[in-house]
Amino acid sequence: MKIPFLILSIVFVFTSCKENKDNSTIQSSLEKKMTEKKVEVNIPSNGQSDRDLSKIKTITQEELIPFLKAYAEDNPETIVEVITDKGSFTVELYAEPILHRANFIRLVKVGYFDTTVFHRVANNFVIQGGNSDRMGTYDFRNALGNFLIPNEFISRHKHDYGTLSAAKYAEQNISNASSPFEFFIVTKLDGAYHLDQDHTVFGRVIKGMEVIEKIDDMETDGSEWPLTNVGLDMKVIR
Repeated sequence: MKIPFLILSIVFVFTSCKENKDNSTIQSSLEKKMTEKKVEVNIPSNGQSDRDLSKIKTITQEELIPFLKAYAEDNPETIVEVITDKGSFTVELYAEPILHRANFIRLVKVGYFDTTVFHRVANNFVIQGGNSDRMGTYDFRNALGNFLIPNEFISRHKHDYGTLSAAKYAEQNISNASSPFEFFIVTKLDGAYHLDQDHTVFGRVIKGMEVIEKIDDMETDGSEWPLTNVGLDMKVIR
């Protein structure tokens, strides 16, 4: 199954499985200027999941906004702990943008992120998570639904160092709508402000940036996938 690729800043074409990514086509690399950087995300592997996904509501595009607005009212949490193989860090989600915060909290609570890894590391630019080559990630996405989150960029929330932002699909996406599944954290000390407006910033790291830096320093292959997987385990704090 193919899904549209996501962009952030360096353009790649990935295959659907980590084992096959050596055949990926790389259109640009670190030789590109910062303003040209884009990212495309690997597609999850097909397969069965050992998780019971039957109780997860599958969301359509038409019902997305009222569903997430209602979910936001019932689930006002903003602090999430992220446990990785390199240590733990804590993120604070902004009350606005509403839809992005609600969606992220929902994915944490249903356990989606626990099937994923930090699958892309672009040193001194971003680390990107929310995808994997694990079989369960594909099934989880199908259960959650095929939809995009409208762009909610707010001018006071810029792509500063340590901010949390949403990746987006590259194709047929003139509205800069976000993928509901993938996020990135800015690791460039002086920010990545060329991403403003194109991507929605919805939070920031408030504790454990040293862990982010460890991940940012990891050795990667030609597609910027870390040579050692960095697994994720998230839990809502408050």
